[in-house]
Amino acid sequence: MSQTARAVHVVDEPLAPPSANQGLFEVFRRRYLLKLLVRREIAARYQGSFLGLLWSYINPLSQFFIYWFVIGYIMGTHKNVENFPVHIFAGLIVVHFFTETFNAGTRSIVRNKSLVKKMALPRETFPVASMLVSLYHVGPQLLILVIACLCFGWTPDPMGMVAALLAVLVIMLLGTGMALLFAAANVFFRDFSSAVNILTNFVRFGVPMIYPYTKITTNFPQYVDVYLSNPIADAVLLMQRAFWVGTTENPAQTARVDLPSNLFGLGLYAVGVSVVILLFGQLIFSRLQNRIPERLQ
Repeated sequence: MSQTARAVHVVDEPLAPPSANQGLFEVFRRRYLLKLLVRREIAARYQGSFLGLLWSYINPLSQFFIYWFVIGYIMGTHKNVENFPVHIFAGLIVVHFFTETFNAGTRSIVRNKSLVKKMALPRETFPVASMLVSLYHVGPQLLILVIACLCFGWTPDPMGMVAALLAVLVIMLLGTGMALLFAAANVFFRDFSSAVNILTNFVRFGVPMIYPYTKITTNFPQYVDVYLSNPIADAVLLMQRAFWVGTTENPAQTARVDLPSNLFGLGLYAVGVSVVILLFGQLIFSRLQNRIPERLQ
């Protein structure tokens, strides 16, 4: 036996599975894994594609032209909304960001089941990565929107930029919360991914994108508060405040007449609601995550 005794330190801690984590905090603490997963998702999406990243421009533009032509010209909405193309595209960016995050996030655990079963990493990483991939695609869409706005004589203003940041923050929080909630549920019942596809179809008609906000205040004044309780509708209005309002002939009058008077208060409300949904989604996910690997067999 060695003359020099070696000290042995015993840590009195309960055993925990390798994937034990502190939820979303652990995801961003191990952000290197998150970064790798986001890169993998983006690369996989365009693997074998001739146009590659150009699809990030083509997909939203195709949706824009469909809505602009059908809703704007066939149904005549463009006559009642100044610079209707900017109005609709500003809302479309928000809606597309949410629906892509919600859809991809719901399928993220099942789609990456081989990694979930083999790697000891926070399982929340997959819905969060889906949100970041969707956020990555917001960049090209915003570029198109800014170019279009500049053509209409738009100049950025500080409050408009605050509105845009609030809109993006709302969708980041809300989309991630909904993705966490439904990603866990989708592991147990695959019907949830189909249900999400149906739910997202209603999102486009529940926000002032293909019609102006004044349609609600004029035709359904008794339901305005209910309508504005939808964080996605608030995010769309904030994005329109950031870009569409500045392209109109009289921005001050447009903001006063065509948007809610307490828009930034509604934005803060939407952030608060989104945080609550995110925390609820994290709570349900953490309760179910230990049963996820066995249900992925």
